[in-house]
Amino acid sequence: MTQITGKIYVAGHRGMVGSAVCRRLAKESCQIITATREQLDLTDAAAVSEFFSDHKPDAVVFAAAKVGGVLANDTFPVEFLSDNVLMSTAAINAAYQANVNRFLFLGSTCIYPRDCAQPIQEDSLLSGPLEKTNEAYALAKICGLKLCQFYRRQHGVLFHSAMPTNLYGPGDNYHREHSHVLPALIRRFHEAKQNDDPEVMIWGTGTPRREFLHVDDLADAITFLLGTSEPPDWVNVGTGVDLSISELAKLVAQTVGYSGAIVTDPARPDGTPVKCTDMTKLHTMGWKHSIDLANGLEMTYHHYLEELESGKLRSV
Repeated sequence: MTQITGKIYVAGHRGMVGSAVCRRLAKESCQIITATREQLDLTDAAAVSEFFSDHKPDAVVFAAAKVGGVLANDTFPVEFLSDNVLMSTAAINAAYQANVNRFLFLGSTCIYPRDCAQPIQEDSLLSGPLEKTNEAYALAKICGLKLCQFYRRQHGVLFHSAMPTNLYGPGDNYHREHSHVLPALIRRFHEAKQNDDPEVMIWGTGTPRREFLHVDDLADAITFLLGTSEPPDWVNVGTGVDLSISELAKLVAQTVGYSGAIVTDPARPDGTPVKCTDMTKLHTMGWKHSIDLANGLEMTYHHYLEELESGKLRSV
């Protein structure tokens, strides 16, 4: 991997992914450019175009997104589709107009069909129907990925994408209902431990299988891709290892120190039954994750307690 230099605009730098990318890029010989939501409305195409014209970044890592768990995605599909499409298209178009050398768009493995073959290969994209509970978000991410691919094909620019699996780590959102499964479980088991609750209920049947990647590993993979001269149009970023939600709940309970019962709620939606990435492409290129789930959970729970104590815990 070559040394990362020049000016790099990290969109979404206050989020879990964006902040991890900034931490990782701080170790490189580059200048990091950021803008808060108050400084730049990414859904405003004119404002985005002006920002790119003024700052002239050499590269962009687009980690900005409206994100949420199953309930949030299923409840607010209009916002998850429209906001994410507006942000990505405004930034990608502005980057081309400003002669940005490289644009790295971050999506999600939810772009792949609900029932595609496992582990998921990159060429599974658009081979079948999407999972209904997060269809809006997936469609928005597919639009961004495809727009980067089409710019690269039509204009020869190095616009490409990375599709991370389920992420966790410092700076995650711990909202009671709208967070992703892992932070939701951390909060639920921590509060159950504090309250001496005899049991904790987890959504769904507990049988769906999921793969989890620590956000610092994703940031390292992004830096690796930024230093790659001819990256794929899009590539999976994950561990290639999955487990059931019930197994995950037991691991979180063990990490938190909760010893009560764990029960399921089959009335709640399960989402996609299995979702595990095929990591052959990125492994062949020379990158592999370094943080296993058990150690990652220990670190994440430590960060959760720190953020809770300091009043900086994201829960909106």
